[in-house]
Amino acid sequence: MRKWRRGRRRIGGNALEIQRWVTDMTGIGKMEKTLNRIHPVSDPEATYFLQVSWEKDLGTGFGLLLSDCQYAWTGKVSETDISREAADIEMDREKYVDELRKALISAEESAGKYNFVISRDEQSKACHFSYERNLKDGSFRLGSLKLQEVPSPAEVLKELIGYCLDSLGKLQAKTEHLQRENERLFSSWSDVEKRLEKCVEAKEELEADLYSRFVLVLNEKKAKIRNLQKLLSEARESAVDAKCSRGSIATTQMVIKKESNYDASTDEESENPAGASLPSALERKDSSLLASPDLVDPAPRRKRRQRTTKPAGTGAKVAAYEAEQPAQEK
Repeated sequence: MRKWRRGRRRIGGNALEIQRWVTDMTGIGKMEKTLNRIHPVSDPEATYFLQVSWEKDLGTGFGLLLSDCQYAWTGKVSETDISREAADIEMDREKYVDELRKALISAEESAGKYNFVISRDEQSKACHFSYERNLKDGSFRLGSLKLQEVPSPAEVLKELIGYCLDSLGKLQAKTEHLQRENERLFSSWSDVEKRLEKCVEAKEELEADLYSRFVLVLNEKKAKIRNLQKLLSEARESAVDAKCSRGSIATTQMVIKKESNYDASTDEESENPAGASLPSALERKDSSLLASPDLVDPAPRRKRRQRTTKPAGTGAKVAAYEAEQPAQEK
């Protein structure tokens, strides 16, 4: 019984020392941590658990804790080691840190893109751990380090299980919070949907009311337009009738005026031809009498005159002259 108690105290003391050493090496409780499952290339069926811890940024250095549930190894990569590895493979440091993040932190998401090589040294009980990037024609090593064995892997497993439980608790709390938030959003969405339905109904009622009013106003406007068009057509017709009546009156007046002028001119012509032709006929007679030495028979002369063509408008004068000439001869 005493021996068991002494062994328990010895194991407990070693556990505290191991926990303190692991905390100093990996910064457990001080840094951000992730835990992933990996399968080494040499033994794909084997499963290892890899915990990576870092402070602020992975490029400032990180700690590794590797375990197969029987043994555990731990190690640390400094910022200088990261810069040296990036220079060795001739890669930009930021890009190299990004490759480390994908290989070590997102190992399960990047499965098939990165390989892990684990080799144990039975004499020194150390473990050589390296990580590689797969290419089409091969692979190139991103980095490697020598991990030291932890004397009591049970404490490491305890830490890993505690980390898993803490992460699970955080995830459950986050899930519950998200679920409550989802319920609140769903309730708010239901309220918003009901309000939206009411708004749609009010909008439809308002549209129907506005449409009915618009129809009334439109019909009134159409009636006014028809009345105005009717008045306009009547005004145009009256204007056309007035214009036609004025034109007909003016035409009638012009015709009457022309007829009166024509009657006056015909009256003057009917009065003037006898008096105007008489002196000319007498003058011609006197001249003919003076010119001719002897009198001749007027009958042949009248016949010759009848055969000659008379100019237009002189028929009345010639007839008067011929009527006067036999009377004088008698």
